[in-house]
Amino acid sequence: MLRRLLFAAVLAGPVSILALAPAHAQMAKTYTAEELIAKNLEARGGVEKLRAVNTLRAAGKLRFGGGIEAKNDIYVVDGRKVRFELSLQGMTAVNAWDGGDAWAIQPFQGRRDPQKVSADDAKGLVLASDIVGPLLDWQSKGSKVEYLGTEDIDGTDAHKIRVTFKNGDSRVVFLDPDHFLEIRIEDHQFVRGQEQVGSIDVGEYVQVDGVYFPFEQGPLQVETLTLNAPLDDALFAFPAAKP
Repeated sequence: MLRRLLFAAVLAGPVSILALAPAHAQMAKTYTAEELIAKNLEARGGVEKLRAVNTLRAAGKLRFGGGIEAKNDIYVVDGRKVRFELSLQGMTAVNAWDGGDAWAIQPFQGRRDPQKVSADDAKGLVLASDIVGPLLDWQSKGSKVEYLGTEDIDGTDAHKIRVTFKNGDSRVVFLDPDHFLEIRIEDHQFVRGQEQVGSIDVGEYVQVDGVYFPFEQGPLQVETLTLNAPLDDALFAFPAAKP
């Protein structure tokens, strides 16, 4: 679950794009993938502001069944490093990638010492390090995009765009037809030769430093999010062995 979370000071009250969207009976206009991507980037704050995002620090709550909530902290250096922490019942699980190697501490599985993670299992972490997502500058990242038409998402005819990465994995984003912001994200990753699919619904967009981020991401409710604050490299490095 941690690998699928993309983003976790709220500068404005949350705004639900679904609440703002008017009821629409039928969509007449069709788009290319490139046109939809341009509309999405503009809706999120514009290319210039999105490119200016270098680091992200976020905190929130991860909700489980039975009313259980875990504290979730996220640290990202754009495209280079990422760290997720999940704290519950006095224990903290860590999943991190330092730009080269990935590692994890999993006390809930009885593993309290840090362990290296395989390249396949680290794919979600590497993808999460792209703070504003793969639609920005997709050409220079070596990706391909494809428009897949529309699909009904809880009564909304969402536009679907597939982004295929250089490694063969892909992401399908579902865009609200009125505001062109993501309402669902679906990742397709090949792990040890088998395709794994993960999907989350996102919403409750909040503007932070001129850029809109979804504060509701599946079971994660983001509470605070700060951009471009300094982050210590030690956060992401594999912990040194205890003497």
